[in-house]
Amino acid sequence: MYDYLIVGAGLYGAVCVHELTKRGRNCLCIDKRPHIAGNIYTENTEGINVHKYGAHIFHTHDRAMWDYVNQFADFNNYINSPVAIYHDELYNLPFNMNTFSKLWGIKTPAEARARIEAEKAACNIDEPKNLEEQAINLVGTTIYEKLVKGYTAKQWGKPCSELPAFIIRRLPVRFTYDNNYFNDRYQGIPIGGYTAIIEKMLEGSEVRLNCDFFEDSSLRESAKTIIYTGPIDRYFDYKFGPLEYRSVRFETEVLTTDNYQGNAVVNYTDSETPYTRIIEHKHFEFDTTSPKTVISKEYSAAWKPGDEPYYSINDEKNTALYEKYKALAENETNVIFGGRLGQYRYYDMDDVIAEALKKVGEL
Repeated sequence: MYDYLIVGAGLYGAVCVHELTKRGRNCLCIDKRPHIAGNIYTENTEGINVHKYGAHIFHTHDRAMWDYVNQFADFNNYINSPVAIYHDELYNLPFNMNTFSKLWGIKTPAEARARIEAEKAACNIDEPKNLEEQAINLVGTTIYEKLVKGYTAKQWGKPCSELPAFIIRRLPVRFTYDNNYFNDRYQGIPIGGYTAIIEKMLEGSEVRLNCDFFEDSSLRESAKTIIYTGPIDRYFDYKFGPLEYRSVRFETEVLTTDNYQGNAVVNYTDSETPYTRIIEHKHFEFDTTSPKTVISKEYSAAWKPGDEPYYSINDEKNTALYEKYKALAENETNVIFGGRLGQYRYYDMDDVIAEALKKVGEL
């Protein structure tokens, strides 16, 4: 008999395991995948740490959270500065003075503000009814057409005119020459990859991989308390129907060049290019020595049960459905639901850690 069974060896589960073990609790951690670390899993290929499930850049405004992750690894000083390609045009992200200067040939913040406000006024949208109108109401037509419209439609699998306005509550617009995507004070990539962090978190506890919680009924009786980080609707056998997600498909290639695109993240914002972005993994760790490189093309995809869920679709319908599952979860006396799948919401990594620490504190 274990004190805790943690279902899922991703970040939320691993933090729970580490903190509970540190407090003298006996934990068993299982994962249906053949590896630990969930979606932040990194795998060494050609000497390069490859983010197998998409790019993950740790960022936080909270010094305590930064100190917490740095106990498990040294972090480099990587700053997320994506580049956007629209047909044969290249722009800096997030939207800042470098972007505006390239778009309109202007130099000053006053000129940029005037141009954006003029475009917004020309459309005269008081109450945006969809994502297209919301985006135009935030940044005007030029930025929307070149840098938002095609990319967002690919991400969600629908034209922006058919997507709800709430998806884009705000868009980062800076009237400074600053390509730093995040506003957070602390950011970086763990030297050696994320998998090594999770390995350290799980030290001292039993871990079973290729172990499906739903295929071994004895697991439910193996611990006094279960911390479940899988999809909440799957736990209840989709009693009210499946919650909706967007998924992502990756095409990863090893190329015989030392530098493919000159940046870790390049977004393709036109509608004709089928993928949303290309990740060149070596640039996350400033690798200038490898004679080869590894790139991953990301394709946004519709999700169905059995696929890997990436982004919850927190529209009115799915939020109402989640509330039904949440009510069932609250009636489970010895099961705790945590993480992005257990709580059906998007979390940054620092949010995941904060939620896990909060839950352990409550326990």
